[in-house]
Amino acid sequence: MAVTPAPLPVSFWSLGWRSLTRDWRAGELRLLLVAVTLAVAALTAVGFFADRLQGGLARDARALIGGDAVISSDNATPPAFEQQAKSLGLQTTQTLGFPTMGRARDEDGGAAKLVALKAVDTGYPLRGSLRVAGGPQAPDAPTRDIPAPGTAWVDAALLVALDLQVGSPLLMGDSQFRIDKVIVVEPDRGAGFLTFAPRVMINAADLPATGLVQPASRLTYRLAVAGSDPAVKQFVQWAQAQIEMPGVRGLRLESLEGGQPAMQQTLERAEKFLNLVALLAALLSAVAVAIAARGFAQRHLDDCAMLRVLGLSQGTMARAYTFEFVLVGLGASVLGVVLGFALHHVFVLLLAGLVESALPAASIWPVLLGLGMGLTLMLAFGLPPVLQLAQVPPLRVIRRDVGQLKPATLAVLGLGVAGFAALLLAASRDLMLGLIAVGGFAAAVAVFALASYGAVRLLRASVNEATAPRALVLATRQLSARPAYAVVQISSLAVGLLALVLLVLLRTDLIASWRNATPPDAPNRFVINVQPEQGEPFQQALRQAGVQRFDWYPMIRGRLVLVNGQPVAPESYATDRAQRLVEREFNLSHTAQRPTHNEVTQGRWTEDEAGGLSVEEGLAEELGLKLGDLLGFDIAGQPVQGRITSLRKVDWGSMRVNFFVIFPVADLPDVPVTYISAFQAPQGNAQFDNALVRQFPNITNVDMSQTIAQVQRVLGQVIQAVEFLFAFALAAGLIVLLATITATRGEREREFAVLRAVGAGSQLLRNVQRIELLGVGLLAGYLASLVAMAVGWALAKYAFQFSWQPSPLVPLVGSVAGGLLALMAGWWGLRSILKTPVVETLRRAAV
Repeated sequence: MAVTPAPLPVSFWSLGWRSLTRDWRAGELRLLLVAVTLAVAALTAVGFFADRLQGGLARDARALIGGDAVISSDNATPPAFEQQAKSLGLQTTQTLGFPTMGRARDEDGGAAKLVALKAVDTGYPLRGSLRVAGGPQAPDAPTRDIPAPGTAWVDAALLVALDLQVGSPLLMGDSQFRIDKVIVVEPDRGAGFLTFAPRVMINAADLPATGLVQPASRLTYRLAVAGSDPAVKQFVQWAQAQIEMPGVRGLRLESLEGGQPAMQQTLERAEKFLNLVALLAALLSAVAVAIAARGFAQRHLDDCAMLRVLGLSQGTMARAYTFEFVLVGLGASVLGVVLGFALHHVFVLLLAGLVESALPAASIWPVLLGLGMGLTLMLAFGLPPVLQLAQVPPLRVIRRDVGQLKPATLAVLGLGVAGFAALLLAASRDLMLGLIAVGGFAAAVAVFALASYGAVRLLRASVNEATAPRALVLATRQLSARPAYAVVQISSLAVGLLALVLLVLLRTDLIASWRNATPPDAPNRFVINVQPEQGEPFQQALRQAGVQRFDWYPMIRGRLVLVNGQPVAPESYATDRAQRLVEREFNLSHTAQRPTHNEVTQGRWTEDEAGGLSVEEGLAEELGLKLGDLLGFDIAGQPVQGRITSLRKVDWGSMRVNFFVIFPVADLPDVPVTYISAFQAPQGNAQFDNALVRQFPNITNVDMSQTIAQVQRVLGQVIQAVEFLFAFALAAGLIVLLATITATRGEREREFAVLRAVGAGSQLLRNVQRIELLGVGLLAGYLASLVAMAVGWALAKYAFQFSWQPSPLVPLVGSVAGGLLALMAGWWGLRSILKTPVVETLRRAAV
């Protein structure tokens, strides 16, 4: 008759605490603690940085546009807007900006430069602070003043370009100004093609005398208002209603998104890179926790056997282990949050110049995310293997078999994995990025499992035990004797290698693609308004100066007036951008040969196709255009029509000449045309620009060299930040490799004990271990490389919008790297197995 032992009178609180202290002293929890801490630190470091950055942008939003709200227009702002603002008690100020040429006097060298002129009135700026200095090297200070009549404040870059100094005369139009101050900070500078030119700021009262404001001038009027939040809100609602009225054209309400879009896009892309590396670190840590927890469960079989035999209930044991893992997860999460908070200051330092060091304090969100991620890692991937110990009969535990997964364990695992995936998607802050990273890894696990199972079966069938080396035969038997175990080992190792390979590709190919978007040899000069009769002399002047490669396209100004015979009106479109596009004139062009830097995505480019049109795909999407649509343009009063035969993908950040619409013909007679050119100015020729302007005084020469240098500097800073976080992901990957290899320690000890007992020598067993590790590493590296290429391609195309072609050598290099890493990790983690005396090994194996 069976005797049921009485339940042990012990609470799960005390049992869990005693288990925690014992396992901590024994070093059982070290790997779990490190893995969770690394994941939480990586995610919270990025989280704290992004949270403070968003808080800073929200705080400075009003300064970035120079007021609480701004009405921008191409013509003088209707008086009703200023009257409405003043009736609500709001402060107002107006500015007028446009590009023009600034020049030095002939006795000062006569150099000329395209400048961004800005005429300001009293009260400017209403929000933010203008900072000026007495000279390029002088200390700056905030000011509430504006330039006095007859004086100008300029960017330091203009002084260098024109070889002038503070106090020198500056000629613009019909007027002469004395340079009085150097502008250091202009809060509402914004971004755009023309704002890359040096700024010149004058008093609005001086503008009429210059004679620069003409009917054809490209002017931007801005009315800024500031005051109490309720009054501003009321004005915005009134202004928006006025802008949306039929017949009102050219007015728009500015927001933060229009203030500094280039800087915002750069910061968003930097944050996306950092988020990707942090996600990879978290995914690697999940694998490390799962492997470490499995080993933890195997090593606690004896303890559980004794407790179950003595009558400890399943519920008490399960709650005790849950309590222990919650405490470990909470401790590791707190440590990771503290470490992440310290590390995010490094990001602020590395991205100095892109972000201000005086950012607002972070919110509680990164702390909650870190704690939730750490606990989810432990409970989702660490707890299920341990819960198995509490749900099997005592006899099965004594026989060192945890059995099949029970429904309760599967439920914990499923809920945990779902919660972990949801947290990763939330942490990514970009749905596409998160879906590719999380979905790619989930699909990779399935691919690795199927491929490794097939490889093990194929290996068993292909090795001839009669003729193959003895070490190879034994290694094959070890792998094929437990196919499920071999699949877990290969898949785990492949997941770790997948993240490492993907990180290497991220560092090399993806970041290289980002750099190539603005390569060092990109054009740094854009010249417009070249007349047709100046074409040959202008190109000859470039060649004589050493410029052999340059873009050269005709440029035609035209307005879209018909789509499929129907008149085009702003009221026909819902979005503000579409309305602005149809209100303004397009820059059109014609060329028989497709621009090499434009890719045709739909339709076909046919050279000299009469009546054909090639349209940029973004414009087509915004205006609802498609292949076969008939477009009508008004070009200087002449109607010109064409049918869309192709759509092109255009990279507007490539520093190349691009157009919304191109006629694929060599000649387009009877339309007024000028030419545009883009090229890299010859190095070492300081007088090149001045000589070009003197020879062709009507052209407008835009110097982009400082802008390109700034973009390259920004990229360098972002890459430094990515590499800094890369170290954490690399550490997590190495932990996975080590955990995967050392997880087999107990099984290898028992197997090698039997082999040594029947006479196998140490050298033979070393060869068996090397062959097994090398084979597993080669296969895992090959599979990881293939999947990494696919995931990297998806990230490049859909998350970062890069054109990326991975090297065909990636699988070969990945296989070799996988084999070498597996060998090194095996040597480090398993080096003591063959040194243990046979008697001691057999005694352990017999327990």
